[in-house]
Amino acid sequence: MTITLNGKKVEVQGRTLNALVKELGFQPESLVVEKNKKLIKRDNWAATPLHEGDCLELLNFVGGG
Repeated sequence: MTITLNGKKVEVQGRTLNALVKELGFQPESLVVEKNKKLIKRDNWAATPLHEGDCLELLNFVGGG
């Protein structure tokens, strides 16, 4: 399925937000997800389906100094 991920069209296999995060290899603890301009809580990722044409923004927070 084709979605827009951080401004770029990409093909993905995952059918839920949780599956997509795993597919992309992100660490869920440091990630914030916005789907179609709505922030999705981590507790809801497994129950949030992805659909053709969805727009996602994934923000990965990195600590440092």
